[in-house]
Amino acid sequence: MNVISIGEVLWDVVGPTGHLGGAPFNFSAHLSKLGHNVSFISGVGSDPRGQRVLEQMAEQGLSSQYVRRVEDYPTGIATVTLYGSGQPEFVIKRPAAYDFPQLTAAEFQAILSQRADWFYYGTLQQMSSTARELSRELLDSKCAARNFYDLNLRKHSYEPSLVEELMSRATIVKLNDTEVDEVMRIFGNSYSSLEEFCRCYSAKFGWEAVCVTRGAKGCALLMNDDYYDVPGYAVEVVDTVGAGDAFAAAFVHGFGSGWSAWEIGDFANRLGALIASRRGAIPPWTMEEIQTQRSL
Repeated sequence: MNVISIGEVLWDVVGPTGHLGGAPFNFSAHLSKLGHNVSFISGVGSDPRGQRVLEQMAEQGLSSQYVRRVEDYPTGIATVTLYGSGQPEFVIKRPAAYDFPQLTAAEFQAILSQRADWFYYGTLQQMSSTARELSRELLDSKCAARNFYDLNLRKHSYEPSLVEELMSRATIVKLNDTEVDEVMRIFGNSYSSLEEFCRCYSAKFGWEAVCVTRGAKGCALLMNDDYYDVPGYAVEVVDTVGAGDAFAAAFVHGFGSGWSAWEIGDFANRLGALIASRRGAIPPWTMEEIQTQRSL
């Protein structure tokens, strides 16, 4: 598949250690490893951290053609604190280079000529007016057959009106169970079950599918008007940074391969669990390791 992804690339700083990350970057890296062609649109600073981003992208076989070198702002950093369950809390330094993505006229036409299958975006980078305007231009141009919105709501990095706009432009939406509560707060409503939530919001915005990740419990998935609770996989959690992004990549891989909803959810749960069992958002993994995950 051809996939366009726009968003932040940054360094997750956990204690003395820095790991390359950013939800859209993590998604792009995992999807590329799954064998797909990903055009990643972002920005890095003209600093050593930015150079390391470009070097690691090359090592991973992920094109940096649309990653702009930004002179006036540093490469992004997020300080991450991990709590007992491996759940992260982020402190994000902004403005950062990824807030200023840019495509030349020739690059924009090159993107459009790809006839992409998917356009992926999140929330954090869209708080930047520069990034939001570029994303709107791409969405308005119908650059891809489907639009995948992964909420990834970070503290102080979203606004209700922005979330509503991004949800309204999506074909498929992914969020976690905590974000379900926040979405209900934003829209001033409540539902008695995840299934009711998924059905109501899918009808409201006309989504093809919606998926709610539930950590070790797996995921809830509404697709083709059928609802599933797909169980998770037992792992010893090291840190959960990037697990949801790997899940999103696996979801797109399965959906684009024409799998059933259950097969998609199960494969995505497997990869998400594997990433949660390892340090960093994009650790090495193999398809064989995904297949040997042990169900709960």
